[in-house]
Amino acid sequence: MTVRGVHLRDSFRCELRRRTCRTGAALLALALPLSAAAADDAPAVGITPPVDSPTVSHTQPLMWMSIGSKRFAVKLEDNPTARAFVRLLPMRIDMPDLNGNEKHARLPRSLPTNAERPGTIRAGDVMLYGHDTLVVFYESFHSSYSYTRIGRMADSSDLARTLGPGRSRITFDVR
Repeated sequence: MTVRGVHLRDSFRCELRRRTCRTGAALLALALPLSAAAADDAPAVGITPPVDSPTVSHTQPLMWMSIGSKRFAVKLEDNPTARAFVRLLPMRIDMPDLNGNEKHARLPRSLPTNAERPGTIRAGDVMLYGHDTLVVFYESFHSSYSYTRIGRMADSSDLARTLGPGRSRITFDVR
């Protein structure tokens, strides 16, 4: 059909293009400030990333603790101590036994602390005692000492047997 020398189909296409251009311009105007905020690593207020976004993590970061050929996954805490510890990795360290329930070793430098009394220590806890002593617990027990939590093993069921008595050479890595 033709009205005033213009086909209605052509008129509809022109109007659709204009709306598309206006919508595209509006979306672009919204996207530019968001991309600038993302570039600055500043969170955009009121914007929630989609659940399937590759930048959104629903799991805690992992560290690996190896004794001989046995590897244990350690779920890291979201705190400055864990982040500072990861910056020291990879690390291979000889850890002597203490009290038949833990391995310990002095770190090459002090880490930030936020010590708390956990009450019950669980097998698989990886903690910082003081500001520079790494402790890996392989038995659960009650304690009145204060520690800063670094992480916890996902499965510590074989830990005591793997560590064995005496000194253990343990490798920590994030790979």
